[in-house]
Amino acid sequence: MRITKVYTRTGDAGQTRLAGGQQVWKDCLRVEAYGTVDELNASVGLVRAMNAEGGSASPASAQLEADLRWIQNKLFDVGSLLATAPGQTFPNMPKVTDGDVTKLEEMIDRCQEELAPLKEFILPGGGKVSATLHQARTICRRAERDCIRLSREEDVSVVLNKYLNRLSDALFVMARWVAKTQGEPEFLWQRETDAPGK
Repeated sequence: MRITKVYTRTGDAGQTRLAGGQQVWKDCLRVEAYGTVDELNASVGLVRAMNAEGGSASPASAQLEADLRWIQNKLFDVGSLLATAPGQTFPNMPKVTDGDVTKLEEMIDRCQEELAPLKEFILPGGGKVSATLHQARTICRRAERDCIRLSREEDVSVVLNKYLNRLSDALFVMARWVAKTQGEPEFLWQRETDAPGK
């Protein structure tokens, strides 16, 4: 793909075209879904920038970079499929498969090996990398909700919802794993309860 001009003026009236050429409103569910996936991709890019800013050449930092780069590329695939009108196909169409979901599960399992089981909810935070991973996780959950809403009205591949669901889990576990590998504390949710007798 070669992009020679950024602005076209064709969307000034509030409509855009899907990959199959179908014209739709910019606030339709399909555009909302792939727009949120784009937002998620940008947030993962921020995590990568934070990770690189740390300047660490540690194996953990390199592993995170490799995982996130793969995730970003795969999110472009997800977005491209969501931006394609139902029933449309084109050459070299990207794919998201159950194998991609399995790869996320393998990332989760690998990180979990180094983590103690959670006994309480944790507050999103930690260092910059961990905090931005938590932020990406919440955007991922919204992207999943948008896709589910869309799938109730239009044809959406089930594997896209599965991928986003598993990705939010992966981002959560990665946030915890990064906090551990960087020596950042995890703060547990402290429930405020009334003292007995009050």
